[in-house]
Amino acid sequence: MGAPNLPDARIPGATYRLQFNAGFTFADATRIIGYLHDLGISDVYASSYLAAKEGSVHGYDVVNQTILNKEVGDEESYQAMVGELSRHGMGHILDFVPNHMCIESGDNIWWMDVLENGMSSLYAHFFDIDWEPVKKELTGKVLLPLLGDQYGKVLEGGGLQLLFREGSFFVQCYSLQIPVEPRSYLHILQHRLDTLKEKFPPDAGPVQELLSIETGLQHLPLATERDPEQMGERHREKEIIKKRLWQLCQDAPEVMEFIEENVRIFNGSKGDPHSFDPLDHLLRDQVYRLSYWRVATEEINYRRFFDINALAAIRMEDQAVYDLTHALLFKLIREGKVTGVRIDHVDGLYDPVSYLQNLQKSAYVQLCGCEPGGEGGNGAEGEYFRELERHPCYQPLYAVVEKILMKGEQLPEQWPVAGSTGYEFLNSVNGIFVDTEAAKQFDRIYDRFVKSTSDFTEIVYEKKKLVMQVSLSGEVNMLAHQLSKIAEQDRLTRDFTLNSLARAISEVIACFPVYRTYANSPSVRDKDVQYIEAAASKAKRRNPAISGSVFDFVRDVLLLKASERASEESRRAWLYFAMRFQQITGPVMAKGLEDTSFYVYHRLISLNDVGGMPGKFGTTLEAFHGQNLERNKNFPHSMIATATHDSKRGEDVRTRIDALSELPDLWQKSVVRWSRINKARGSLIENQRVPNRNEEYLIYQTLLGAWPAGEVDQAGYKSFKGRIRDYVTKALREAKVNSSWVSPNAAYEEAVLGFVDGILEQSPGNPFLREFRPLQKRLARCGLFSSLSQTLLKMTSPGVPDFYQGTELIEFTLVDPDNRRQVDYGARIEALRELRAREAETGAQALCRELLEQGENGRIKLFLIYRVLNYRRENRDPFDSGEYLPLEAKGVRERHVCAFARKASRNMLIVAAVRLVATLTPEEGSAPLGEAVWQDTMLLLPEGAGERFRNIINDQQVEAVRKNGRSVIPLSVLFAEIGVALLEPV
Repeated sequence: MGAPNLPDARIPGATYRLQFNAGFTFADATRIIGYLHDLGISDVYASSYLAAKEGSVHGYDVVNQTILNKEVGDEESYQAMVGELSRHGMGHILDFVPNHMCIESGDNIWWMDVLENGMSSLYAHFFDIDWEPVKKELTGKVLLPLLGDQYGKVLEGGGLQLLFREGSFFVQCYSLQIPVEPRSYLHILQHRLDTLKEKFPPDAGPVQELLSIETGLQHLPLATERDPEQMGERHREKEIIKKRLWQLCQDAPEVMEFIEENVRIFNGSKGDPHSFDPLDHLLRDQVYRLSYWRVATEEINYRRFFDINALAAIRMEDQAVYDLTHALLFKLIREGKVTGVRIDHVDGLYDPVSYLQNLQKSAYVQLCGCEPGGEGGNGAEGEYFRELERHPCYQPLYAVVEKILMKGEQLPEQWPVAGSTGYEFLNSVNGIFVDTEAAKQFDRIYDRFVKSTSDFTEIVYEKKKLVMQVSLSGEVNMLAHQLSKIAEQDRLTRDFTLNSLARAISEVIACFPVYRTYANSPSVRDKDVQYIEAAASKAKRRNPAISGSVFDFVRDVLLLKASERASEESRRAWLYFAMRFQQITGPVMAKGLEDTSFYVYHRLISLNDVGGMPGKFGTTLEAFHGQNLERNKNFPHSMIATATHDSKRGEDVRTRIDALSELPDLWQKSVVRWSRINKARGSLIENQRVPNRNEEYLIYQTLLGAWPAGEVDQAGYKSFKGRIRDYVTKALREAKVNSSWVSPNAAYEEAVLGFVDGILEQSPGNPFLREFRPLQKRLARCGLFSSLSQTLLKMTSPGVPDFYQGTELIEFTLVDPDNRRQVDYGARIEALRELRAREAETGAQALCRELLEQGENGRIKLFLIYRVLNYRRENRDPFDSGEYLPLEAKGVRERHVCAFARKASRNMLIVAAVRLVATLTPEEGSAPLGEAVWQDTMLLLPEGAGERFRNIINDQQVEAVRKNGRSVIPLSVLFAEIGVALLEPV
């Protein structure tokens, strides 16, 4: 593209997600790179490995973006890993976290500086802190909701301890040492000062030095100082004072003893409440207010990642913050060690499009290896903007964003990215293995079992309101006060009360149809206008007791429809409110939909995954093809996934549960009988059946999906039971019906876990397992074939196929942390080695037959991936830039195949995969293969496809025939031996 030597994004062929932590390091990754290359992977897609909180298992609790995570490895081991990638010609995509940082770690030196210096900190502008919050007592302070109980109880229980170390004072709060504001050192140093003076003669040097230090502290600029010169002076002088104090302690042991005794006094004595008064007075003088963690719900004054107090948002819209936090990333890009990025939680950013544009510009500058500026636009930035004028779609860096798209939603067209991380594909492709025609039957089965009527849309609305009440009310309250200030500026709106505005904001957010909108200027996108108007209109209809004019006002502010007489200052206030509002709708949707509603609505739980709407029962083939066509047109290099670290259950678990949709009568009989058998396993708590019917419905589906393959020894079964117990506990708390993370109901949880233990007991006296296993085995068999189809469709649909770690074999994982367990790469490496040797010995066709017979070990999936990805690597054109042509089948089994062609300039490939397998295989152990299954069903080929083909997967030779004047392939031939096909003409 464009001029010679112009940096161009490296487009991956296939990515593989690795989760780095202390248990999987750079050295571990280096050892498997050869294996991943042999498998056909082009790019390693790494979780964040920048410095994170000690013990982090996922890397999203970043504490310093400028250094590597020492638990993952050092510079040498990192260089070895990227060197190994380079030797194999592989790329490297890094998951980057721009939205937030972990603040519950002393390693976050920027946050610690803020806690020491408040508004005067050189890093105060880094964090999204409201220094003038609604609660006036917090003006100039940061709420620190770290405590496990009320502040007074923790203080008088000795839970907060003063420390002195190397000239600095800290407050020990659990494992965290929080700095004390330097001017407040005077509380400690002046306490019992006369006692110290008595130990020295008049005008003694140590006393004079201590008094001089105290004078210096008194003259330190205040922690509320914002003048740059005064801030700089404070920063310099406080460090000098600390050094002087520490040196004095070394030179005069009496001073050290004096300070140590004062520290002991300040730390109080349990049982004597008044003894804690000195420490209480000291803490009241800090730039932070320690509080019970529950206080955060209503009074938090820093923006968080969702409702997680430990993760504070950073102001990436500030260029200084951007430059510092991206310094290491851009160094790695410049050196070619990172070739692409995944941007985490892009919806959390104040202005996502500006950030993404800045990212591409910066990458261009780094890849050009020249200075960003230059007179008259002659530097790299000027060249970049001129290239954009010539080619508006130009992107020097491969970048994808973590973005959840709702039904019909597209990525904003002005975002300079290759696409998303593939949640929408995950739900689309999973949906075609659900029988959409069974929706009403499953409604009836579910409603009858749980003995209530469930409307998913209504559940989401209610749970979003619940989240705003119990987790994010402080954020909504902040918005209401901002809007109230705006309303006060105009005589037509000044009579709207604070409560009415707060209620209207909550209702509009609860009715919002997407995660967020993206206004960043007076002009609002047409799509965003539609979303805002729809939400406001729905909120108004739902609340006839509230004046409609309040909702109209909220709508107009969000649409930036200020009156002609509005001042520029007012217009800026409207835009600021709208952009703040946008940052809150996403967390409310995520917590209300993904983290609550998905654990409440259980009609068919394979549909309950990130990016999905389980109220919609599956995906039609027309919709699947339509989404593929749309992606091929607009984002042909977007990632497409079938499992991620955020998945609610693994891809192979979902395909098993999907098969239930084809067996409504059998499912209804089974679940009713199981419930009757297990009735005695339940219990009563306060006259309530435990587990309730809805929870029981979830448990049975979960067991069907996650049951281990093959025979399991006692250790394996015990591990499985433990995983189910952990999952059920998490599900109960996420649902927030009978327990929660905020208020765990231990008695209820134990009763449910007792039920789980009882029904899983391996004993002659447990009839449930005997009744359960036949259906489980049938679904497992169906799930195997659907998993193969799903995997093939991912590898051949428009986009870059992404593989979550370990999923190259059949895996029955549940939600995190279950899906973040360590992967046995030794077994996988050995399996691929044996498959390649066996392939050379017997040929692909015989090997596929053998692997299908041994389907429970999952090696057939590994072989499928190996064959297709290696072919794709050598034949990229049809996949990278080829047309996408949906294909039809005709015959009695026509609805049971998904097929399409990928057409490049010189050749055309045909893709076909079986679906809805349960109704094709009524007999136990049967397969959806051969003439008896497919009968007269034909795949209709497009013009110019060819007449003779080779199936890349098993080397089967296939010939087309002519029927009614066009070329067709009998599916009884195509699917004679395996239910997936990637055909190339021969």
